[in-house]
Amino acid sequence: MKKLIPLAAATALLLTACGNANYATTQIPPVPSPSVAAPATPAPENCKGVDPLASYQPDGPLPDPKGPMPAGTWMETIKKRGRLIAGVSADSFNLGYRDPITGQIQGFDIDMIYAVADAIFGKPAPGEAHKVELRVISSPARIPSLRDTKNPVDIVARNMTINCSRWDQIAFSAEYYRSGQKTLVQLDSTAKNADDLSDQTICAPAGSTSLDNLKKRNPKIKPITADTDTGCLVLFQQGKAQGISGDDTVLAGDVAQDPYAKVLPERFSEEPYGLGISLQHPEFVKFVNGVLEQIKLNGYWKASYDRWLEPALGKAPAPPVARYGRPIPPK
Repeated sequence: MKKLIPLAAATALLLTACGNANYATTQIPPVPSPSVAAPATPAPENCKGVDPLASYQPDGPLPDPKGPMPAGTWMETIKKRGRLIAGVSADSFNLGYRDPITGQIQGFDIDMIYAVADAIFGKPAPGEAHKVELRVISSPARIPSLRDTKNPVDIVARNMTINCSRWDQIAFSAEYYRSGQKTLVQLDSTAKNADDLSDQTICAPAGSTSLDNLKKRNPKIKPITADTDTGCLVLFQQGKAQGISGDDTVLAGDVAQDPYAKVLPERFSEEPYGLGISLQHPEFVKFVNGVLEQIKLNGYWKASYDRWLEPALGKAPAPPVARYGRPIPPK
């Protein structure tokens, strides 16, 4: 089957650049006091007696972005610097991708970053950019970019699943989106689920939970990796992989770029997304959790979902309910 490479190839040419998109976002009103609610679904695993989806309880209403941030906090450091530094994807269509026409990085994950930046600096005036530096990173670089002692990022928004092993290395915000793993195959494939893909080469991003889940789901599958989602799509379009396995959000973007692909209906994992932050800054995690509480209540979260994800994934679900109660580790 002859393959076309529409947006994937164009995006791949732009991956090494950094960007700062500028478009209207919903004004963030004052946040109400966060509340602790019962989780809607059970935790997928247990982290030494701590719910893996439990993050740090916000301290209360967010500080006014028109004034200084609390002294001694990482938010104060960010504000004095003049920009929030975020690690993001530039090739995950509708989550974090570079528009090949405008050159702007945009998507659902990027909107989460803008909400955090606006809570620190205030909403930009018309025609001004958000005070954000977007650094394009690969999946394997997500955790190292937060642990870099010389030039770290403040936050990572790159469809990153919260799990126990990652909590040993970085901190996570409360869950901001619930995805799940599926598999993309050629449009004429007769496969119904992963059981039908034995002995076939399936691509998953390196350093992702998708690769481990795929091996567990069907050990007879031949896995192959790429550093980026676009890398997997290119291997698929070149015929070097018979499919791609990953989060349904990412695969929905792949299908939008490739008319010869389809996504199998089987969903064989739960992928709760969190914003990654350094373990050294629990007060920043609390702040981000306050922002997430806010945007889930004021319509910003739904407006972003409707813009980027609804066309491929359908009507917006209820935003994930935040779970708190994680003890802050001693320094």
